[in-house]
This record gives sequence, C-alpha cells and structure tokens, in this order.
Amino acid sequence: MSQVKQVGLLAAGCQPWNKDVCAASGDRFVYCATLAIYIYQLDHRYNEFKLRAIMSEHKKTITAISWCPYNPDMFASASADSLVIIWNVTEQKVVAKLDNTKGIPASLSWCWNGGDAVAFVSHRGPLYIWTISGPDSGVTVHREAHSFLSDISLFRWHPKKKGKIVFGHTDGSLSIFQPGSKNQKHVLRPESLEGTDEEDPVTALEWDPLSTDYLLVANLHNGIRLVDSESLSCITTFSFPSSAASVQCLAWVPSAPGMFVTGDSQVGVLRIWNVSRTTPVGNFKLKKTGFHGLHVLSSPPKKKPYSSQYPTKNHHTSSTSEAVPPPTLTQNQAFSLPPGHAVCCFMDGGVGLYDMGARKWDFLRDLGHVETIFDCKFKPDNPDLLATASFDGTIKVWDINTLTAVYTSPGNEGVIYSLSWAPGDLNCIAGATSRNGGFIWDVRKGKMITRFNEHGKNGIFCIAWSHKDSKRIATCSSDGFCIIRTIDGKVLHKYKHPAAVFGCDWSQNNKDMIATGCEDKNVRVYYLATSSDQPLKVFTGHTAKVFHVRWSPLREGILCSGSDDGTVRIWDYTQDACINVLSGHTAPVRGLLWNPEIPYLLISGSWDYTIRVWDTRDGTCLDTAYDHGADVYGLTCHPSRPFTMASCSRDSTVRLWSLTPLISPLQINILADRCWDEIIGNTDRAVESGAPPLLCGKVSRDIKQEVEKLTRNSQGKKLRWFSECFSPPGGSKNLWDLVAVIKGQDDSLLPQNYCKGIMHMKHLVRFRMSKAQELTTVKMSKFGGGIGAPSKEERLKEAAEIHLRLGQIQRYCELMVELGEWDKALSVAPGVSMKYWRNLMQRRADQLIQEENDDVIPYCIAIGDVKKLVSFFTSRGQLKEALLVAQAACEGNIQMSPLCITSGSSNSDGNYTDDYNDFPSLGYRDLAADLLMMIPDNKLQLVKLCAFYPGCVAEINDLHEKCNLPGVEECMRLAETIQADGDILETIKYYLLSTEPEKALPIGIQYVKEQLCGSDWTLDSVCPYLDLLSYIRTERLVLHKCSEFRNELLILCGYIGALLAIRRQYNSIVPALYEYTSQLLKRREVSLPLKIEQLSEELDAWRACTQFNKPTDELPCTSPSESQTAVYSILVSRIQEEPLKGMVGPDCVTGSNLPSHSDVHISCLTGLRIQGPVFFLEDGKSAISLNDALMWAKVNPFSPLGTGIRLNPF
Repeated sequence: MSQVKQVGLLAAGCQPWNKDVCAASGDRFVYCATLAIYIYQLDHRYNEFKLRAIMSEHKKTITAISWCPYNPDMFASASADSLVIIWNVTEQKVVAKLDNTKGIPASLSWCWNGGDAVAFVSHRGPLYIWTISGPDSGVTVHREAHSFLSDISLFRWHPKKKGKIVFGHTDGSLSIFQPGSKNQKHVLRPESLEGTDEEDPVTALEWDPLSTDYLLVANLHNGIRLVDSESLSCITTFSFPSSAASVQCLAWVPSAPGMFVTGDSQVGVLRIWNVSRTTPVGNFKLKKTGFHGLHVLSSPPKKKPYSSQYPTKNHHTSSTSEAVPPPTLTQNQAFSLPPGHAVCCFMDGGVGLYDMGARKWDFLRDLGHVETIFDCKFKPDNPDLLATASFDGTIKVWDINTLTAVYTSPGNEGVIYSLSWAPGDLNCIAGATSRNGGFIWDVRKGKMITRFNEHGKNGIFCIAWSHKDSKRIATCSSDGFCIIRTIDGKVLHKYKHPAAVFGCDWSQNNKDMIATGCEDKNVRVYYLATSSDQPLKVFTGHTAKVFHVRWSPLREGILCSGSDDGTVRIWDYTQDACINVLSGHTAPVRGLLWNPEIPYLLISGSWDYTIRVWDTRDGTCLDTAYDHGADVYGLTCHPSRPFTMASCSRDSTVRLWSLTPLISPLQINILADRCWDEIIGNTDRAVESGAPPLLCGKVSRDIKQEVEKLTRNSQGKKLRWFSECFSPPGGSKNLWDLVAVIKGQDDSLLPQNYCKGIMHMKHLVRFRMSKAQELTTVKMSKFGGGIGAPSKEERLKEAAEIHLRLGQIQRYCELMVELGEWDKALSVAPGVSMKYWRNLMQRRADQLIQEENDDVIPYCIAIGDVKKLVSFFTSRGQLKEALLVAQAACEGNIQMSPLCITSGSSNSDGNYTDDYNDFPSLGYRDLAADLLMMIPDNKLQLVKLCAFYPGCVAEINDLHEKCNLPGVEECMRLAETIQADGDILETIKYYLLSTEPEKALPIGIQYVKEQLCGSDWTLDSVCPYLDLLSYIRTERLVLHKCSEFRNELLILCGYIGALLAIRRQYNSIVPALYEYTSQLLKRREVSLPLKIEQLSEELDAWRACTQFNKPTDELPCTSPSESQTAVYSILVSRIQEEPLKGMVGPDCVTGSNLPSHSDVHISCLTGLRIQGPVFFLEDGKSAISLNDALMWAKVNPFSPLGTGIRLNPF
C-alpha cells in the first residue's frame, strides 16, 4: 500500500492565453490551465460540482478545446506542440491522437454534421479536417479556407447548415464559406476601421441558433453586432452603458430564445441582452478582474425534483376549491434573468459556474495559478499558510484548510522562480524573477517594498532569506554570482562561480555557512565569517548541472544536492565526501526536502513527474508518488506539521501529502503510552541501520518538555499534541475540543473559536441561537417587510372583499392565493380551521420549494414539516443547515406535525465504539496486548489476539500469561471439558487457544448450519461464532485436512458479511459479497443450507426494495413485486438494527475524491475504474478501492479471492 497519501489538491486556474479554453456539456464543464484540462461534474446527490479528472497529456500550452456536439463523453483538445487529442471523459483516457498538425492548431472545433471529424487551423490557415474513424479517416485540407490576409482569432461551424463556416480575424473582419455559394473573405469589418491598417480583433463569434444566416460578432473595441451572413449587412449594433466597456466573450442562452450574454474584458461584468433591444437588459458585476471565456450550458444541470403534496387543480373554482398560484417572478425579472448556467473564466485564472436565474454562483474557484508553479513555502509562524511562486508572474498565499487563496501579489513580474518567507512573523516574502531582479513583498499591505538589481537583467533562480540572521538575503543567478546582501540592499559578499548558479541554502546549524549548486556540476560551501571569496569546500561527483542543495536540519554537516543527471547525492561536510547516491529518477531532479523530525528521511521531485521518498541510510526508495501530471519543482513542509508535505509542479497544481504511514510504529508507541526512548531519540540512534523511526526534531522535544511539566492528564495532552503534529490539515482543528466535551469538560472552558469548527450535537442549537440573538441585537433595524405580491385585476380584489364580508373566509383565501398575496390568505386562514391553515401553509411551502426559494424555511418550521425542510437543504448541498434543523427537532424546539413523523426508533445517544477486527503482526504482539488491556470489556479481544498469534508454543504461552489466559495445554483440557457441558462459544474459544485450533471449526460451523436451517435465526445469533472462528491462525486454516471446513467457513462468512453490509449500509459491496458467496458455492463441494437461487433472490429483493425507497434522478424505479417484498421483509427481520451506530454508513478515506495520474486500476469487485487510493490483494495483481477494502474487512475478514487469507487494509 502506498506510504505517501495525497490529502489535498489546489487546482490550477483557467489560462488567459487562448480563446476556446472552456466548454460544457450536460452536467460537466471543463477548462484549461496551460498544460492540463480540468473536468468538473455535478454530484447529483448534493447538486454541487466536484473535480472529476485532470487530463494532462499535453506537454506544451493547450490552445483550444471543443466538446463533441453529439457525444457528451467526448471532447477534443489542441496544443502548441502540434498535437490534437480526442478524450473520453467517462473512461478518462485518450481515444485518438494526431501528433503532427503541420503548424500550431490555434483554434479547434468539432465538425457539425460531419461525423467523427475535428477541424483545426493555424494562424493564417489552411483549415485542416481530421476524420478520426471510418473508411475516410485521415487529415484533409479545406478547399477554400486558406491563404488569409490576417491571423485567425477563432472559427465556428454552423450547427444546422452543413459545411457553412465563419472565421474571425485579428483585423476585425470575417471570412464566410458555404458549399454552393461564393466564398467571402475578409468582409464585414467594422465601419470605423474601413480604409485603415488598425486592428480590432474578433473576440467572440456565435451563430444565431434560430437562424441559418444571422451571426453575433464581438470586436474588442467596436462592440457587438448582429450581422446577416447572406446579405453581408449589419442588422443591429448594440450599445454599451460606458464607452470604456469592451467585450471579451459572448454566448447565446439556449433556454431563452433571442437572448445572449457577454463578458467584459476589463472588469468582470456579465451583461444580459435581447436582440430586440440595443442596450443590455441586465448588468451584473461578478468579479473585479475581466472575463476571458464564457459558455452557457445547453441544458442546465438538473436539480432534484420535488413532488407536490397536492394534485394540479383546474381553473374552474368553487367556494372551497384551491386556486392555482402564479410564479413569484415579476415580468421584468423573468425577462432580464434568463434561466441558465454560464461557465465563466476570468483573466486572473478564476473559473466558476454562475446561475443567471438565481443570480448566484453554483461553483466558484476564485483564484488559481495558470502556469508552472516553481516554488512553495510554508509561513514560518503559521503552518496553515502556504505561498507559491509561478511562471505567471505572481505569488499567491493559500489557506490550506480551505484550499483558497487569501493573498496574491500585484503580478507583472515576469517569471517568478523562487520565494522565501521572512523569519518569524514579519509577513514579508522575498521573490526571485527571470528579468526584474529580486523583490520583497509585504503580504498584508499588498505592495512591493524593496527591489534588488545587482544581477541586472539576468535571471535569479533562487532566493533564500536567512532564518538565523533575518537581515541577510542570498540570491543566485545565471550571471554566475551568489550575492549576499542585507535587506536594505547593502552587498556583503559576491561569490563568483564559473557558470550559472541555480540553488543556494543557508545552513540551519551555522548562520555563516551557505551551500550553492552550479551548472559546472559542483556543490560549493562558503563561510561568510571570512573575507575570502573562495569556497571552503567543493564537492564533485555529479555528471550534469547541480540545481538545488539542501542542508539537513538535524544532522550537522550533512547536505544533499539534486542534479540533471537524475541522482540525489548526500554529502558529509565533515568528511569531505559523498556518503550516498540515490538513483531512481529518470529525469533531472528539482525539489528536495529533508524531513524535520526523521533525520534519514529525504523527499525529491523530478522532471519525470514523480516524487520519491528515500531512506538515506541505505539509499532505499521507500515510496514513489505519480499523481502530478508534469515536472515536480518545489517540496516543502512546516516544522510544526512535519508529516504534511506540499508539492508544486509544471501542471499548475499544488498537492498536499500525508507522510504519517511512514512512521506508523511511532504512532502506536504514542497511543500505547510507551516510554519516551521508543518515541524520541538522538540523531545518532535514529540513523543506525535498521533502527525503527524516532523523532529527533524541535517540535517533538518541545512536546516532551511540556508533557513532563504536567501533573495530571499527561496522557491526554500528549495524545492531543502529537495528533496535531501528525495530522494533515482539513477542518478538524477542534477534534480535541470535542473529545473534552465527550469526557464531560465544563462548556465554559471551550475556546472562543469552538463554534467555527465541528460542534457536538448538544451545542448545535444553543450556539446557533446565541448567534441569532447577537445578530438580532445588531441588525434589528434592517428587519421588516414581507413577500412582495404582484398586482392583479381589481375585480378579483373586489370579489375577495365581498366574500370576506360575507364570512366566506376560505374563498377569500383562495382568491388571495390566486392573486399571489399569500400573507393575507394565511393571516385569516385559521378562521376556517387550523387544518385548512396547515394545508395552505403546505401548499405555499411546496410552491417555494419548486422555485428553490429560501422563503420556504418559515413555512416548513411553522407546520413542523422537518423532513421536507431537511430534504430541501440537503438537495442544495447545505448540509450544516439540514443538520441544525434536524437537531433542533430532535431536541423538541420544533413541534413536528404528526403527519411528518415517521415510524421507527431514533438513534439513541451512546458511546460509539469500534470493533477490533485485526491485530499487529509478529513484532508487535506485546504492543497489541498493551493496547487491548487499556480498553474495557477486553476479554474476547485478548482471546482473538492470542488465537491469531502465529508464534511457537513458548511464545504463545508467554502471550497467554500476559493476557491472563491459561496455557495452550490447559486450554485443550478446558475445551474438552466445556464441550461435554454443551457451551459452544466457550468450546470454540478454548480450542482456538489450544495446540489444535482446527478442532474448533467443525463444532462452530455445525452450530451455524443448524441455526441457518431454522426460520427464526438472526445475525446476532450467528455472528459471534463466525467472528471467533475467523481468528483461527491462517497457517492452520489453509491445511489440506481443513479444506472442507475452510470452504464452508469462507462461504458462511461471505453470506453473513453480505447481510452485515446491508445492515451497515455498505451498499457498494453488497452485490460483490453475494457474488463472492455464489461463486464459492458453485465451485467448491460443501454441504450448507444455502442455495445459489436463494442468494440471487435475496440480492434482487434488496436491490428492488432499497432503490424503490431511494429513487435516483436518472432511472425510473418500478415498485418491487410481492415476492420481493416478502423476501426483503425476512431479510430485515434477520438483520435487525446495528448496535454500534458509528459503524453505519459507507467508508470514505482521505483522497477518495481526488483525481489521480497514477496507473489506472480496475476493481475486481465492480469492474469499474478505481477512484482514489487503491488496495492490492494477496496475489499482488487484483485491486479494489481502499474504501471497499475497509468495508469488506469490517463485515468479512477473508480476502475476496477466496484463499482463506485475512484482509487487512487498516
């Protein structure tokens, strides 16, 4: 299993270089960074978009993408390396590749009505058409579309008129080609440009979907025109509110004929237009920075449907019939806000999906790097802030808990190769650029405060701020100098090298020592306390240029260097020698990082797209991460969070990694409260060959000192501090506050920021109520008003008043509803009856839910329809709101309607405990015993440990004594005695602990068989026996003489595991467990009261009944048959409720939702591609997802391969 786990991803922003870099189809949209394509897909469960995949086959700038008009799973992309790729989104793979396009494909589009064909064009043509498949496959040249006089900005095929195509040029003109008609080149140039050489590029071009000839054209400076491509005339010229406004992109709105939207180039203003008006009908400022791309989804993402609680009514009403209410939008609003979702890309890399009808973002990634990220560093005094330096000329500072940018530098710096934080809390960053020298940026003030120009226009490859002496900054450059200066610009030293200097690093043990890496393949060490400009040491050995160098923070005199020769070398300054060469990378090495706690642990990143983790004691590569899609440049971690690493790459992403699996023995030692010598040690002990990992850094020593000062609760504090040190970020900061609450700590001791994190259920309503009271005090003056009502005909109002005066209150209410004046109707409805008032409130709530209007909340609360309100919040992804309402109802703060309360018992409060399914291996038997001795009710767990322990008789007896159990010979005698008394469970227990544990198999299996032959058995009546039997030692279970019992045990565990999975709602593995059991029954000779037909019936019944209760949006669900309902009811009666409520619900490990560039693995359980971490089975080839492996092991301890070997993914 991988030792380095990806736990976070900062996606790249959308590139601002090329035109067609965003597209959408159905419930997906894509955008291009410079080198990668990001695909987002709607999660229908919560109606939110999530990153589905990153496609990164292109090695140079992506120039355009185009979605296939007839296949929603296919899109094409082109890049500056003369490459066109066809992608399959669902399978996340390349379908076809054209790698010689005879010029850079600057624009690209699928051919409408052209079958499997993609067209692309370079700057002045010709237009190439690539037929991907079929008898005519290959590349052809368009007969007329070539030899243009001006570069092509973009082109568009007509969606209805076959073969018709229009080109937009940088000089502002259009070229139109149509089969059977005269070709028109460079026509319809804006009138103001006629007769001049000025250029006004066409920035957007779209055919009118309702016409064969009309075309919308946008020029950067001359605005928007609707033109006739047949008569070559301008029909309408649209006017902007400001002369300074200019259009960067436009798109028709498919759901509102005649309407289109535009995005301004200078400021992020979205304008909504109708072809019948020359001025915009709506202007919405979405961002400060200008638009770059805009695409309106042809079919907006489907929201979850809400079924009305009452039938549709006709318009013939009596005095008691229900009126049909009107929509709440006014005519003006309905006109100016067309329903539709627009993919918006901005010049600063921001990208989002905007709901124009609701005027809100469905998804927004506000900022992002759009080019290679060369360096990343954590802020010295804050492990939650990470700075990144990029080719795009900016430094951005990210909050790694929320994965959002909180600061960004002014930009326009050219390429920024390197950055370095100022020591401590100075809030400044030093940056190194390709042409503008070095600078110091004040992060909080957002401005440059100092610049360094000693290197002239030469590129500075590395900048390093001394953390031992905060006044000194070092830079190294292509001019061959490493310059040491003070922060006010005074040059202290200029160290001349024979070639370009790429890297430098200050020693962390000696403030006057610095190392450099040079193009001449050498590493040099300089001592600043002398006046000499010559190095103290020169290390030779690399066979290509040296890039970065890094001093070890824990081992004095040890440094490493990475080179273009693909190796990392470890140097000992005190011995003047290379003490190790780390070989494995297949391309130049860039990123280097020593771990600040484990002295022998080194991480490297390379142009071969990988990150490698090394044990420098013997040069072993401990793990390799493949998830980056391009060269890896920067690696960093924070001393206070030493096992969370960040990396940056040419793929424009920053990824966060957890290294804690590398030190799992340490975590167990801390948990078991072992002595300090087994947790913390000195460097000499830690670097001994074969020594277990020991913490040697400052943070661990500080924790030890603080723990030793404590007089009580030292173990709790110790666990808390080490947990915070080891755990990656991710919103669980107040985990230990929750632990304190559960242990009964006084609420007054909770920190102020407790309510900002995850709260205990008992505090949820109280804290929210307190917040509401606070807001009421501050903003009371802003409250007031009601729901606006549209005006209706006076006769209806007059009729309503008459009805009211006649005492016909119900009719008055219905007329008010018809007029849209719900408040008036509801205010007098109790005069009819409370039942009618509730009915009216229910109807109003249903209407507001259909419109997704937040005003539904008070109506549902008033009538106590909590279930509907929770469903409403959940469907919108507002899970915190749903939880708050549900908890308030559970605490009795919301009076629930009897109609809304479903039958069934609620979850009772209790201690959530986890079962121990497996134990540590041979080397950790004492540790395992110590841990189990610390938990209550541990007798059965200790029996399982001893039964499964694979040692010799003496070692087993030693373990029995430690666990207060009889020796193996005594256990054999006890088993025989108890068997005569008829206690089956105790008999199994002592046989498993004896010298012949296989004797437990026939006894336990026969008992389970007898239970299954009856009609009233339950899971709880057989699980304890099978669970205990599963702990028989593997080497005994796989004996040939046990084959019959082994097969029966595997089948019974598979079947009972399937029922346990149904109980715990592990729905993804239920079919696999049934199939596993069926296959074993089919292939192995056994005598069991199970039939394959019975298993098939149970699986079909489970599917039919559970899917009917939880219908999906995509598939219509038919109700289960009577026989299926009967089978399922028997299953439910046997399964019963899970006693451990914390076990209910599927497992989802960290990183499951992150796309991966690693090798594609297909699950042997589902046949589908595995998303997230992979778990390999014992044959080394078969794979399943780690999520499925965890759930499988919790319900069936044996491998899905049917070998009898236990599964241990924990």
